[in-house]
Amino acid sequence: MPERLRGAVTVERPGTARMGSDRAALLAAIGRTGSISAAAREVGLSYKAAWDAVQAMNNVFANPLVSAAPGGRAGGGAALTPSGEKVVAAFAAIDGGLARVLGALESQIDLDPADILWGLMMKTSARNTYRCTVTAVTEGAVSADVVMDLGGNQTLAAVITGRSAAEMGLAPGREVFALVKSSFVIIAKGAVLGQLSVRNRLTGTVIARTDGPVNSEIVLDLGAGKTLVATITRESAEDLALTPGDVATALVKSSHVILALP
Repeated sequence: MPERLRGAVTVERPGTARMGSDRAALLAAIGRTGSISAAAREVGLSYKAAWDAVQAMNNVFANPLVSAAPGGRAGGGAALTPSGEKVVAAFAAIDGGLARVLGALESQIDLDPADILWGLMMKTSARNTYRCTVTAVTEGAVSADVVMDLGGNQTLAAVITGRSAAEMGLAPGREVFALVKSSFVIIAKGAVLGQLSVRNRLTGTVIARTDGPVNSEIVLDLGAGKTLVATITRESAEDLALTPGDVATALVKSSHVILALP
């Protein structure tokens, strides 16, 4: 069943901490219990974390939201100020309104909400990040071999620890992110057909080459809208004489493929 869109409200003043729904929940709990320590227990925070959050919220707004005297774990008196009560009510109204808006938008969006969030929220330092579908998982005594469909008749294999595979719930049909650092990619000219110990051989067409003083960046078109970036030495790029339009193969060890879940 497709995931439903959910929104989150965040209030921020430049140079100060952010305030989100978790802190709004803490505020509401303080209003109900009259105690920061009791509110902290209710929302699952330590006393210190709750007290720090109260101070941060009081700093965010022009007027304090909580009037409190620190009492440690034993609890000190705490109450919402009129501004605090207004913030709790405003967050409840905004959250309810946002839920209604998103509910209406879902009927107009011809995409699974998960597709939108994966594409917009995924940020990583690895140049090559692919959304893949797991096609096979072979478990060993220590490691697990995971084979994925990359699209465009290309497959990608990763060897990770068995514990990681179990914790991630990897199984055929599961969608994952596969990450490959550009410096982990070996480039060979042409289509590599011989016997090699490298599991992953992604053949494509060179679409860009950028040379620097020491390294060169090679970009391959893998088909199906997928590209791969490799960072190799400038000397290697010149020896290979790679230019746009050449066929080349990216070689990636399965142990150099990192898997992540959304």
